[in-house]
Amino acid sequence: MKLKITFIALLLGCIALTCATKVATADQSSSSGNGPGFKGPLGLQLYSLREQFKKDVPGTLDQVRAFGITNVELAGTYGLTPEKFKEQLDARQLKAISGHFSYEQCRDRIEDVAREAKLLGLEYAGCAWIPHKDPFDEKTSREAAAVFNRAGEALAKQGIKFFYHTHGYEFLPHGDGTLFDLLMAETKPEYVRIEMDVFWIVHPGQDPVKFLEKYGSRIDLMHVKDMKRGTPRGFTGQSDVTNNVVLGEGIIDWPNVFRAAQKANVKWYFIEDESPLSVEQIPRSLRHLEKLLQ
Repeated sequence: MKLKITFIALLLGCIALTCATKVATADQSSSSGNGPGFKGPLGLQLYSLREQFKKDVPGTLDQVRAFGITNVELAGTYGLTPEKFKEQLDARQLKAISGHFSYEQCRDRIEDVAREAKLLGLEYAGCAWIPHKDPFDEKTSREAAAVFNRAGEALAKQGIKFFYHTHGYEFLPHGDGTLFDLLMAETKPEYVRIEMDVFWIVHPGQDPVKFLEKYGSRIDLMHVKDMKRGTPRGFTGQSDVTNNVVLGEGIIDWPNVFRAAQKANVKWYFIEDESPLSVEQIPRSLRHLEKLLQ
């Protein structure tokens, strides 16, 4: 049985946290589904707290639960076996929806990926980075497409959906479009879905609303991440982590993005905040999403 978080539950958790820290909260009178944009379901990419996990796995998972979050996306298990990490999640009623695995794992050890994903109870398993020499090129894109098709087919046999997470470097011009267009053309929609990281769509100069309109049928997952004003753009897939800012304080037009995402039927939204201030910024981002419900 899927344990999808309702946004109302998230708001209640967020309100409890902010009351405990004596931070003013927004009015609770709004209900899920009435706002101009975001309606969820929402989770947290645990990579946001990678530095905290290095020091204290149980305590960091307690922090996640204190945010009001009950659904998470994984990027490793921080020194624990998948079985032990799952026990830690279960003890806090945290549900892992998806997880990131390395390109090499997806290419060479996809059966191990499937085994770990099943142990963790994942619905989705995917890849967030294609190793390459800059600039990303056609040959690498075609090679990655073949890897993703094989991985996606193998995972589908185990009831797990495969995705590729956008990272910016794939949007270099190619033909009448971009190398990302080539990657999508070469992959099979039934085996390769998309996790749209909004930051990494905007960074190479793409329009996230147009991206959703074009590829919405393949976008199951979204990373909700804002970009500081004045952030340098490019096709490197690299940006200083301090360019991750609180949702609503950056340059991204979230109401329009969320409207397009809901029209595209995006299944899951995950806050990802790579900033060193993520513990302070995540509750503020949650309050911004709360305002979109009013």
